[in-house]
Amino acid sequence: MAIENTLSIIKPDATKRNLTGLINAKFEKAGLKIIAQKRLQLSRSMAEKFYQIHKDRPFFKDLVDFMISGPVVAQVLRGDNAVFLNRTIMGATNPEEAENGTIRKEFAESIEANSVHGSDSLENARSEISFFFAYIELVN
Repeated sequence: MAIENTLSIIKPDATKRNLTGLINAKFEKAGLKIIAQKRLQLSRSMAEKFYQIHKDRPFFKDLVDFMISGPVVAQVLRGDNAVFLNRTIMGATNPEEAENGTIRKEFAESIEANSVHGSDSLENARSEISFFFAYIELVN
């Protein structure tokens, strides 16, 4: 197995409900280690830049509006096959389709307010991590 880093964002719906600790406990219980973390309020320009891959999709404006509606927790998770493991722990994007025990099944309010974001590939993980963190901020 390969040790990887991946980006996780605890979204505004979850931070508003003080779920950061419960969500992080799920990551840690599954064997992922939090090696960097920060709570921040995204500006519109930051959210638009981060989600630019979706800029031509009909949900882009709503996604940006949601992501700037409150603070988020950006963090880097490390572990064996971290990208895949994180996505498994998160569950399906639509909480109605997510498996029992996943973050989205337990905590998501809707398909849009689904509590967490996670990188979908190792390549995207590298890019997304560098968006929020300098290399020196990653503590092994």
